[in-house]
Amino acid sequence: MRRLLLIATEPKLRRTDRGSVEFIPPTIEHGADIHALIRACRPLDVNSTYAYLLLAHHFAETCVLALEEGRVVGFVSAYVPPRQNDTLFVWQVAVHPDARGRGLGRRMLLALLARESLSHITRLETTVSPGNEASRAMFRAVARAVGASLEERTFFTPEMFGSEGHDEERLLVIGPFKKPAEKGGTTI
Repeated sequence: MRRLLLIATEPKLRRTDRGSVEFIPPTIEHGADIHALIRACRPLDVNSTYAYLLLAHHFAETCVLALEEGRVVGFVSAYVPPRQNDTLFVWQVAVHPDARGRGLGRRMLLALLARESLSHITRLETTVSPGNEASRAMFRAVARAVGASLEERTFFTPEMFGSEGHDEERLLVIGPFKKPAEKGGTTI
């Protein structure tokens, strides 16, 4: 099978390049490229390649990969929590530094929510550290796009991370909402 090349190994994209981004479920063939993308997207926590292989295999329907000219430029990992069947929990949103500034994170999330297999989803949850204003702005934009409120509350305190020295993670909750296609005209 053809292995996709991560954008970091290719010539830089011009910020004006648009319109050729494809949003697809990841496959196990994308595992190493996803891992390389996350490494390029500090300060995201980098998990093992094995973890990204599992996400691509077991959770492909709740994850989305962004490809531009065959290059991996974005990835969203998400899952439906076992006791919250109406909720999509977003674990990581990664956009390669050369592809930022074009709303790609928002577009990946809206493409994910538009999937028929996720038609039962009416809420989106994620955690964000207090200083991550870029993620907050992206999730506010998603809330606007789906016509829903965004609430924020304490979720994981620094003490819960033990000696790791991790910042607080605040829970953002978007919803309830209708699917983007039902809103009539939401543009991905």
